[in-house]
Amino acid sequence: MSVIQTVGLGSLTAIKTGRLDANASVDDGAYPFFTCSKKPLKIDRYSFDGDYVLVAGNGDLNVKHYIGKFDAYQRTYAIKSDKEKLDSRFLFYFLSKYIDVLRNQSIGGVIKYIKIGNLTDAKIPLPPLAEQQKIAEILDAADSLRQKDQQLIDHYTTLSQSMFLEMFGDPVTNQHGFEKGTIRELLSTAKYGTSAKADDSGKYPYLRMNNITYEGEMDFFSLKYINIDENDKEKYLVKKGDVLFNRTNSKELVGKTGLYNEDEAMIIAGYLIRLRVSEQANPYYLWGYLNSKHGKLTLAHMCKSIVGMANINAQELQNIKILLPPILLQEHFAKKNQAIEAQKKQAKASLEKSNDLFNSLLQRAFNGELNS
Repeated sequence: MSVIQTVGLGSLTAIKTGRLDANASVDDGAYPFFTCSKKPLKIDRYSFDGDYVLVAGNGDLNVKHYIGKFDAYQRTYAIKSDKEKLDSRFLFYFLSKYIDVLRNQSIGGVIKYIKIGNLTDAKIPLPPLAEQQKIAEILDAADSLRQKDQQLIDHYTTLSQSMFLEMFGDPVTNQHGFEKGTIRELLSTAKYGTSAKADDSGKYPYLRMNNITYEGEMDFFSLKYINIDENDKEKYLVKKGDVLFNRTNSKELVGKTGLYNEDEAMIIAGYLIRLRVSEQANPYYLWGYLNSKHGKLTLAHMCKSIVGMANINAQELQNIKILLPPILLQEHFAKKNQAIEAQKKQAKASLEKSNDLFNSLLQRAFNGELNS
């Protein structure tokens, strides 16, 4: 592709925001409900109908493309392109690459956000429409490879959740007759992280709320770093087997829970709670419960929302009622999960390769180097 002009995105698109709060979702809704999560929720109504590119405007920004009826969270930007000038898939891939720029432009405190001007002012390369469509087709083919890898990873995640329900049953009916208690009874400690400022360099990697996915995975892609007084290190250090709980975030993301299984020393930020289980519990069981459907519904109903942020503190978390199955059963669940994780690790390695291919093509496409 030869050198071409760039055009302000505002002159090629119509951009609207959703109007709904995150808790407008319903379990059995007929339409997608797009929030700042990467995966849509469901809803029983719609406000949009058509071909749209969607940008999650706060949290860990992301981009989606959808054709059809849907609704959107109030911080989600729904972008409709001028079909005679701008192909929607070409726009989707441009914004997928541009998302790092938007993250750098985001403002705010705990939960950062972008303004509509960050989108309208973006300069997009604009080759002829036919060329845009050919480039989008090439990127679609590369994207399909990584989507297959991601679907396999999602399958393993679903398998783990199904296994939890199969082994421990529904916490409401407790068909296995397990003893009942609270999360507090499973823990030896529950500690907040440090409020020290993150940086691009430092002695220790610094885990923040964006390093835990909604599905309960640890994501080390975008790490910050920190220097910390050695006398304070043990207060905030995470160890293999620690359960990390995101206590403050937007309403639909508060309560994200990851299980730290690395050997490297890392420090946690203040918006995470480090849960370290006692000898009477296995961390996989606690992690599995907090990522189960029942666990997520419990967290969603109890979190307090203040000025766009929701919070669950350490005391409230420890007071959550939970079944207390025998430790041997918990350990059996852990072993099965570790086997699933081994398969998932292979799928992630394949995904990394397909992501590298896709990102290389994406870079070339918008640097004028991709020949259709």
